[in-house]
Amino acid sequence: MQPATYYTEENSPKKRREIIKQIKLWKEKRDALIIAHNYQVPDIQDVADFVGDSLGIAKKAAEAPQKLIVFCGVHFMAESAAIFSPEKTVLIPDPNAGCSLAASIDANELRKWKRRYPKALVVSYVNTTAEVKAESDYCVTSTNAVQVVSSIPEDREIIFLPDMFLGDYVARKTGRKNFYVYPGECHVHARVKAADIIKKLGRHPTAEFLIHPECGCVSDCMHYVATKAIPEERTHILSTSGMLQHAKESPKDKFVVATETGIIHQLKKQNPKKKFIPLRKDMVCEYMKMITAEKLLNSLINLEYEVKVPKDIAERARLPIERMFAIS
Repeated sequence: MQPATYYTEENSPKKRREIIKQIKLWKEKRDALIIAHNYQVPDIQDVADFVGDSLGIAKKAAEAPQKLIVFCGVHFMAESAAIFSPEKTVLIPDPNAGCSLAASIDANELRKWKRRYPKALVVSYVNTTAEVKAESDYCVTSTNAVQVVSSIPEDREIIFLPDMFLGDYVARKTGRKNFYVYPGECHVHARVKAADIIKKLGRHPTAEFLIHPECGCVSDCMHYVATKAIPEERTHILSTSGMLQHAKESPKDKFVVATETGIIHQLKKQNPKKKFIPLRKDMVCEYMKMITAEKLLNSLINLEYEVKVPKDIAERARLPIERMFAIS
């Protein structure tokens, strides 16, 4: 897949500046909060009031005084914002902005797994739909997955979903044996191979390596670190927010980054004197790139498209998230 194009040809710099100007005017007129995920296109990140990871931006929506939230991310993330903020109106500029990982499992499939392992607790990555969260016992992020799973008694069986690479990483870190991992994946992170890492780090021998635990080669990466094929002191398995924090604090000035390339914009913005190199230039999520400045403006003007979660599902989905917060 070729890297996504951020702007259509007819969108000249002058036209883009005018669209951004109109977005700011309508944001004030609507008293709206614009929040964006780290993987959004640069124009969206730059005009947003807050940029962060999936759970961080949902929490920001709940904490903000604004009653209108325009959520620039994928649909399951907007659902999380609606769960946290039932009294607010949550809009997503493009309702078709989905997620291959979240779509890899639905509530019916999860119920089949629960029947197969009736004594197991369900631990769901936050990259899931509200209906799947409602069938879960705990939610986790890539940052706290190891901590949450470690808090569960070792004799309890666990169904971990939907990301098999994050699940494998958690199983290795915790040493859990009664741990059943659902075979889902993010199509962008899945394409990363260990050979990509060896090759890229060979070209940049002084760079630090930042890799997201969703990546398809994360278990291989851990193996190569253990065998010294990849230098442990330069390798950091981190969430997107963890990458941003590490880049700020590290004295190094060059980083190879293994996650969706949208984060490079925020990394450069926060660290203008440092260099960030994508592990693969084709690590681009077309769903994240579906939200454009034009769609954001339309959302503000026409109040499209509202994301609602039925009350009963929202209440059940909130419980595993609250359990996660109680632990981490």
